[in-house]
Amino acid sequence: MLRHLGSKRTYRHNVRLAALLCVTAGFVNAAGFLGFSVLTTNVTGHAALFAERIAMQDWQTARVIALWMFLFFAGAFISSLIVSLVGRNQQFSYVIPILLELAVLLVVGLTGHLYDGSLVVREVFAGSLLFVMGLQNSLVSMISGSVVRTTHLTGTFTDLGIEIAQFFLKVNRTNILCSRIKLRAAIVLFFLAGALLGAYLFNRFNFYAFLFPVFVLIYALFYDIFRISIKRFYRNLKLPWRSIS
Repeated sequence: MLRHLGSKRTYRHNVRLAALLCVTAGFVNAAGFLGFSVLTTNVTGHAALFAERIAMQDWQTARVIALWMFLFFAGAFISSLIVSLVGRNQQFSYVIPILLELAVLLVVGLTGHLYDGSLVVREVFAGSLLFVMGLQNSLVSMISGSVVRTTHLTGTFTDLGIEIAQFFLKVNRTNILCSRIKLRAAIVLFFLAGALLGAYLFNRFNFYAFLFPVFVLIYALFYDIFRISIKRFYRNLKLPWRSIS
């Protein structure tokens, strides 16, 4: 799911990737907004707020928003740098970015109750979530060849609208087009499911709800390792029988 790059990737790999990490992003977006009143998975809305604060000459808030946008960018930059330095041909180049995201979400889940409404603490927590969402978005984009984007739905809705229009107009109605529509729809549904789950669990467990995406990332991290180990185990079981026959 994560270890396959380039021509080795299949449609099924991308669907699995979208299912797990879109749920994570939707969860963080909803829970982050409820916890800190900040959208933490994209910077589109922050650009408008930044312009408004500049117009109102609210330099302090404008500085904070600019920092948040930079942290999203920094996450994307660092993720791309790590994957490129480790090597796109390496099987586990995704491990370090996933571990960074996992660590930040774990810290937010365990220490979020310390948030007292102060601007400084809010700046740190919200900025941390924006950083790891930039990290995740860049990682998923590189792994999937820019097919899957997990942290926002604007581009996905646009592509989905174009492709559904092509389908109804019978423009290039092929299996590839149908697969793209299904993938876009899966991204939207899993993101919304994650958002609903994030809102529900945050209302019940407060900041400890952020431990849920931590477990999702652990599963995503070890999915390929476990799958390969199981395949090797069964292959080794079959080898003695082959030698006997």
